[in-house]
Amino acid sequence: MGVTTEEIKQLRDQTGAGVLDCRKALEEAGGDMEQAAVLLREKGLAAAAKRADREARNGMLELYSHGGGRVGVMVEVNCETDFVARTDGFREFAHEIALQIAASSPLWVTEDDVPEDVIAREREIARKFAENEGKPENVIDRIVDGRLQKFLDDVVLLRQVYIRDEEKTIEELLKGTIASTGENVIIRRFERWEVGEEVE
Repeated sequence: MGVTTEEIKQLRDQTGAGVLDCRKALEEAGGDMEQAAVLLREKGLAAAAKRADREARNGMLELYSHGGGRVGVMVEVNCETDFVARTDGFREFAHEIALQIAASSPLWVTEDDVPEDVIAREREIARKFAENEGKPENVIDRIVDGRLQKFLDDVVLLRQVYIRDEEKTIEELLKGTIASTGENVIIRRFERWEVGEEVE
């Protein structure tokens, strides 16, 4: 079955993958657009995993002000080369991450960044809540785990649902950027400020 130029363009617009990759994925999926997108995603995730060990010391700081200056975000996003750091795709990714931080108020970049005492506290809160609801002892551990996972989904940037696409997490957006740039890309750190918030 032949793949049309229009189908390749449609898949490319949807995924951001290269023309040849789109053609190959469509051919492999027998013209099924959804299956082709899945194949490209899997390929991108595999490519991202291979690049994870490479050093990323170039990049940029993205500064974003929202709501007439009521919320401000600064995020550092790194890549391997200055060449990639100057590309529109990389800069757009950094901007999208700043928007995400402004809108969703994460506290940490990765799950590993969450302090152990915070995890312990959240487990304790979830356990007390389940006990107060009168849940049976044999299901409390599952409830605690579920509530902890929900907490992490809310406060860890990479686990958050992307504000522009509810089918995608920020980690998947990051891996897509790694696949499209061909370099390791890291969200190193961020700060978010809001007018009137308490200063620690």
